[in-house]
Amino acid sequence: MEKPKLLTRIWYFYRDGFRNMTWGRPLVWLILLKFFILFAVLRVFFFQPAMKGLTEEQKSEQVGERLTEKPQSQTLND
Repeated sequence: MEKPKLLTRIWYFYRDGFRNMTWGRPLVWLILLKFFILFAVLRVFFFQPAMKGLTEEQKSEQVGERLTEKPQSQTLND
């Protein structure tokens, strides 16, 4: 008989583990809520696109400038 693939075995491990827990369902909902907050809400309020409102030409110019600029070195006397 063929062994199940690694991802399938991992899925079964977590599925059976959550099924046997008394707090399994609320914990899954809490995890999903956490992902929603992290990826949806925080993105809307804190991670706005940096080049929003620029034309394609302005965007390509800005990217070119960022790629070719030299990083500023920090010294111990700063």
